[in-house]
Amino acid sequence: MIYLQLFLTFLEIGAVSFGGGYAMIPLIREKVLSHGWLGEEELLNMIAVSESTPGPIAVNMATFIGSEQGGIFGAMLATLGVVLPSFIIILLISSVITGFLKYKGVKAVLGGIRPCVVGLITGVGVTMLLTTLLGLTADGFSVDLGAVIIFAIVTLIAFLWQKIKKKKISPILLIVISAVLGMIVYSL
Repeated sequence: MIYLQLFLTFLEIGAVSFGGGYAMIPLIREKVLSHGWLGEEELLNMIAVSESTPGPIAVNMATFIGSEQGGIFGAMLATLGVVLPSFIIILLISSVITGFLKYKGVKAVLGGIRPCVVGLITGVGVTMLLTTLLGLTADGFSVDLGAVIIFAIVTLIAFLWQKIKKKKISPILLIVISAVLGMIVYSL
């Protein structure tokens, strides 16, 4: 039963999400919490791990949740569920879309989807920021001073790097710096 539930849940997420992995996070959050597969804090930790590991974040999240709930077979089914709709859609679009991109209506639809995706990604970012730094929950809030310190240091490093080197710092380097700071701050 859990295998079918994992597959169908992630199939639904993959079928109705536009804009890539970050745009899928709100729907993944809703489904995972409603099924009771993870708690809010576990989900935030899993998002952080999924962002820092190679591969698309939605696939990493599906694999992790599937593995937690159904072992290796659950991981395979959840991953298949989340990628199957995109695979089928891209296959169909690639065979048909080249002829349709010249129409204004198609361009208008695609142009209308973009702001929605930006809104979804922004919503996830704000939610993660409020939950992680301020500990904002339905019960109230409790500021995580360690998270605030790490956020401030990483933001300062990124800002100074931009000003001194005249280019943006690698996100991978920022993740490594954040991990090291996390080990230092939370071990004190």
